[in-house]
Formats: sequence, C-alpha cells, structure tokens
Amino acid sequence: MAAGTNTGLYLVASIIGIGVVAQVLADRFEVPSIIFLIGAGIALGPEGLGLVTRSTFGGALPSIVGLAVAIIVFEGAFHLRLQKFRETPAATTRLVTIGAVIALVGTAVVVRFAFADTSWEFAFLIGALLVATGPTVITPIMEVVPVRDRVEAALETEGIVNDVTAAILAVVVFEVIVTGGSTPAEFLRLFIERLGTGMVIGTVVAVVLYYALQYVDLSPGNAPQNARLLVLAGALVAFAAADFVFSEAGVAAVAVAGIVLGNLDVPYEEDISEFKGDVTLLVLSFVFIALAALLRFEDLLRLGVGGILVVVAVALVIRPALVFISTVGDRFTFGERVFMSFVGPRGIIPASVATLFAVELESEAATLRAEAAELAGGGAEAGTVCTSPPAGATTELCAEAATLASGSTLLVGTVFLVILATVVLEGGPARKIAEFLEVIPMRVIVVGGGQVGRTLADRLEDRGENVVLVEVDEDVVETARNEGHTVHIGDGTDTEVLQAAGADNCRILVAATGDDDANLLIAQLAKSKFEIETVMARANNPGNVEAFEDLGVRTISSAVATAQAMDNAIERPALSQWMGELGRTGDVQEIEITADRMVGRTVQDVGPELPGGVLIALVARDGDTRVPDAEFVLEQGDRITLIGNRDAVREAMRFCHPDE
Repeated sequence: MAAGTNTGLYLVASIIGIGVVAQVLADRFEVPSIIFLIGAGIALGPEGLGLVTRSTFGGALPSIVGLAVAIIVFEGAFHLRLQKFRETPAATTRLVTIGAVIALVGTAVVVRFAFADTSWEFAFLIGALLVATGPTVITPIMEVVPVRDRVEAALETEGIVNDVTAAILAVVVFEVIVTGGSTPAEFLRLFIERLGTGMVIGTVVAVVLYYALQYVDLSPGNAPQNARLLVLAGALVAFAAADFVFSEAGVAAVAVAGIVLGNLDVPYEEDISEFKGDVTLLVLSFVFIALAALLRFEDLLRLGVGGILVVVAVALVIRPALVFISTVGDRFTFGERVFMSFVGPRGIIPASVATLFAVELESEAATLRAEAAELAGGGAEAGTVCTSPPAGATTELCAEAATLASGSTLLVGTVFLVILATVVLEGGPARKIAEFLEVIPMRVIVVGGGQVGRTLADRLEDRGENVVLVEVDEDVVETARNEGHTVHIGDGTDTEVLQAAGADNCRILVAATGDDDANLLIAQLAKSKFEIETVMARANNPGNVEAFEDLGVRTISSAVATAQAMDNAIERPALSQWMGELGRTGDVQEIEITADRMVGRTVQDVGPELPGGVLIALVARDGDTRVPDAEFVLEQGDRITLIGNRDAVREAMRFCHPDE
C-alpha cells in the first residue's frame, strides 16, 4: 500500500477518533459537541498542525460532505414528531416562514451595510446560509437543557425546516451569482423546482421504505439489521436521486423522507433510531472537523469591524426580533421567548455549503484568470496576468475574477465567524442561561433506579415531567440509561449528591429504593435541607408505614399497593382495566386552575368548552376534596382532577392552566 494512501487512512481514522472523544467530552460537560469539533478542526487545519488542508480530500470533498449532510438531515427529520408540532403550530409555522424571511433579509442588509464593497447578490447568499440553525446544534442543546415540550418542538422544527430552506435559497442565489442576473420570477421558479422535486422524491422513497419494512420479510434471523441498512440506503438514494435532478434538492428530499417515515408506525423503529444516531455521530464528527480545518484565520481577520457588526446583529438583533414576532400571541412565557432568542447557533448546513461554494468560486476565478492570460498573450501566466492587466477584455475578466475571489473569502469568513461566535457564546452557556431565565421545568427526582423507580419515571416522563433518577449501582445505571432515562450516579442519602441531581430546583422527590432506612433518610433530607414541595417514600415493609408517617413523610407501601391493585381487579374489573391503560389511551391528571376563562363559572358552563371525552371528576379547595355537581362554581387556585382520553386530558390541562 502506498505511503500516501496510508497517510490518508490514518488521518481519516484520527478525525473519527477525535470526533468520538469530542462527543464524550460534550456529554461529560453538558455542552454541544460542535464546540469541541470546531476546536479539533482548527487544531488539525492550517492554523494548527496543518494536517488537513483544502487539497487533502481533493475533488472528493463535495461528495463526502453531501452524503454526510444527507445522513445528518435525515436523522434529525426522522425524530421530528408531528404531535410535537401541535404543541405550538402557529408559532412554529411563523418561525419557518416569517422568521426565515426576517433572517434572510435582515442578515443581507447588515452584510451589505457592514461591507460596503459587497454586492447585494453576495449579501443575500450569506443571508440565505445564515437562515439555518439546524438539528446538529439545536438537538445537543436540547439534550442538556430540558425545556418544556413547546420550546423544544418549536426550536427543533425550525432547525430542520430552515436547514432545507437555507440550502435551497443559497443554491438559487449562488446560481444567480455565477450565471448572471435573474428576474424574481426566475428566482422563484428555481426555488420551487428544487423544493418540489425534493418533496416528491422524499415522499416516494419514504412510502417505498415503509412498504418494505411493513410487508416484506427482511429475513427471520436478521430483520432489525436489514431494516437499519435499508433505511440508511434509502436516505442516501433519496438524496442522490433528487440532487441528480436539481442541485441541493437532495437536502429537501432526505428531510421529507425522514419526516414522513418517522411519523409512520414502522417496525424496528428503536433499532433504526439508535443505528442512525451512531452513524450520524460519526459523519458529523468527520465533516465538522474536516470543514473547520479548512478555516483560515486570515479570512476572519480581513472582516475587521464589519464581521463583528454582522455577528452582533445576527445574534442580538435579528434573532430576537424574529423570535418575538413569530411567537406573539402564543403560550410562550417571556423567559421562554428570551431563551429561544438566545438559542440560534448555526451548524453544518452553513458551514458545508459555504465551503463548497468558496471552492467553486475560487475555481471559477482561476478559470477567468486563465482566460485573461490567454487574451494577454506573450506567455503570461494566469497567476500573474491580473496583477497589472492591460486594458480591454482582460481587465474585465480580472475584475470579475477578483470579485469572485473576494466573495469567496467574505463568504467563508463571515459564515464561519457567525458559526464560531453563536456556537461558543450560545451553545456553551445555554443551560446557565435557561436556569437564569427559569425556563427549565422543575425536576422530579426519583432515588432508586430499580424496577419501581424506572416504571415511575416512565409514567412521569410520559406526561412531560423532567425526571432524574439517582442510582449508585453501576449495572442499574447502565440499564436505566439504555432505557432512555436521565441518571445521576451517586448515593441518594448524600446531600451533595441530591444537590448535584437538581434538588434545589426540584418540585417532587420520591425515595424508591429497596431499603426502608435509606428511603426515610432521603425523605427527611429532602424536607429539611431542600424544602421540596412534595416528598414521598416507598415502604418495603408494611410495618414501617406508620413510623414513616409519624415523621411527616408521605408513604406508599409496596405490599398495600399491590393488594389494592389485586382487589380492584377482583371487585372493580372495569375500573382496574381502565386504570391499566393510564398513560396510553386513558389518563387522570390533577391541575391547578389559572385560566381566567374558568374562574367564577360553573362546571356546567365550562364542560362544553373542554375537549370531548374529558370530565372534571374532583375539585380540591382549602384541603377539602369533593365530586362537583353541575352548579359548582370554580375559583382561582382550585385543583381539579381531569379524567378521560389521554390526548383530550392533555389538551384540557392546557385549557385550564395555559402556562403548563
């Protein structure tokens, strides 16, 4: 094997290894991995060790980046659930329409003002690229900042949709720059062609994949593996097919394919998600490090004050403006709107597309200089003829080449400066900002990650609670994390462990270990040290229940609870069966009334305004709980128990308590 080939192999392996380490560090310090990936890329690039340069991957870079982007966008879209979109449909729709227009036009105007010698075409090209936030930077932030579902849904949907919008807009503007002017009608046609092509091909591929997964025997022994590979291949085929028809239509195709397939009931969905997540991690690491390695500090320094002005405008003016306009009249609190204004880092789409455009612009500039050299004659070289060109056509070619080269530098420098600034300044401290703005829902801490603790966590998380398990046994921790739970490792009887798990911001703490002495100590610490609103303990020995309650600890006896469930199954089978469906088809929830539209009205008046299939079963007021009759008048602060269909109960909760 040739030495050059070995060098390339070692380099690729090193980049992937560094990327995995970056992900581990990101998880450890609870910051987006992109911060470490960009740092690693700069260290490997011309500004560091010089191991990765623009010639390292040769002409293969566009293909490598394109396929990587396809996998990344598909994975993000696959996890976008339409039921999340229903949390805030109006605000989310405005974010990806009105918000995108504000980002495009606002950024273009600022770029044109900050760099007076820049054409409007280049200003709008940069504006188009910086429309994108993207799942590669938003999702890692949401993993470490557990905000309410409505905030997460809006930000993730915006990221996925605007990735597609930005890529297509940028390609259309780029074609205008390279080929010459275009009318607004032509511009719109180019955009619709790419978006429409992507939507059609993406939908077709998703339907084919769904049919294959649902109705074709993928082999009795290895069906999950074949399903994973089939979906991965389908994503790449969708990207390549659409991109073959129109450049950058592939991004729209994989996004649509991912959304459609992810919202269908496909077999082996969990296996597919885990596999694609791992593949995405590898390609994301490789691409981000490779692209960051192409960054030259001189490109950033050339921007000067103009670059700083663009960053400040994008992060502190344009982003807050589009968020506040898009969310006006919706259920977001002021703190949530400020947080969403702060979380708008740019990611893989701007970085990759800007780099590829820069390479193409430099190539086009080199071609023009070569043509100028031919016109100049006399053996002039392409690299020198434009230094002091003669008059005439040569001057025009050199001027055009200079414009393209200057545009390439401005494009890469501005886009990467915004990425670096927004990722570091917004991604890194995002959790601290969220805590300061109080947009993280109060935690529920369950001490004990055994079967009881994990089952309780499942039920609480299903209704939207922010649950943290505390467990000391490493095997149990691994099991709980494999099931998707957030687990803090440590002894729950230790005050520092509870504090590190979030007891200072805890609304409910449940001591659910198999040790009654430990549960009692945990419950007493929670009440005395942290003043947690609701503290409950599990009593494994029924004889300890009275002792626990004498000490002021609300206690649930495992033996008594099991006996009651069996008694219900014997004496009240219909109720027992319905209770067994809680969290799936049926639900019972208790919530405080805060909506003015319910205060001072009777149950009879309010009932028709609640979603169908929901009843107000109980009302608690001043320590007294009753079954209300039709004439019962509701008051501010009443806690009502809603019973009915799961989705209808959740909708009724928002009706009664809009801030939930």
